Amino acid sequence: MDQKIIELYDEYTHAPLDRRVFIRRLTTLAGSAAAASALLPLLENNYAQAQIVPADDDRLETSRVTWPGASGELKGYLAKPKGADKLPAVIVIHENRGLNPHIEDIVRRMALEGFLVLGPDMLSPLGGTPADEDQARTMIGQLNGRQTVDNLTQTIAYLRGHADSTGKVGAVGFCWGGGMVNALATASPDLAAGVVYYGRTPPLESVPNIRAKLLLNHAGLDTGINENLPAYEAALKKANVDYRLHVYPDVNHAFNNDTNAARYDATAARLAWDRTTAFLKQNLSS
Repeated sequence: MDQKIIELYDEYTHAPLDRRVFIRRLTTLAGSAAAASALLPLLENNYAQAQIVPADDDRLETSRVTWPGASGELKGYLAKPKGADKLPAVIVIHENRGLNPHIEDIVRRMALEGFLVLGPDMLSPLGGTPADEDQARTMIGQLNGRQTVDNLTQTIAYLRGHADSTGKVGAVGFCWGGGMVNALATASPDLAAGVVYYGRTPPLESVPNIRAKLLLNHAGLDTGINENLPAYEAALKKANVDYRLHVYPDVNHAFNNDTNAARYDATAARLAWDRTTAFLKQNLSS
């Protein structure tokens, strides 16, 4: 697919760009309305492909849970291996489309790696994730940034005290959620390890506050996000933060999202996932 079309879709999902304007520009790039209609299913997420690990997988225990946040009650999706004793905990922070079926599947996949895993619905203060993705994207933009980080800090506290937790907590976030992992690392000394997938960098002046070990997974073609990486890496080195940075060449933003045919890259996703799980096991087990 023409890279300009993928970049247009990224602009649509992140700018945000009005859908009518997006369709008009897509039609121009595709050459016709019919061609644009044929491309849309490849560009948009298909949640029928979300269940790599079925919701009723008998290896897991899953539940809907609530806990106190900084702005009121938070809701989320919790999973752990069936019958497991105390486990290190991992927060999975969703993209800018909310706690959707794909992210819930990521929660289950991570639980099968031997963790107590919580996918918080960060749109809880606004009533929770809606079915309409564009509405969810708009709602993400309405969240109070400081309050959202405080809610994640409260989520760490909830998992540290959970009966099934060892007390060690890490976080992994994708896109918007990746940026929130960076922000959380600057705000909470209780975060032991953070994994960022193509997320925005935090303010550089806050980098010396980071105590967590970090793994940063970025896409080589993700020019908008990557333009700030050199300055972020320099700040991490100056602050003596323990970090690892991997830039996967020739792949796009959201390369891990296997519900998005246009941007998913199986090879990069597998490598990043293996690095992610190894990193979390190493840094949350001791």
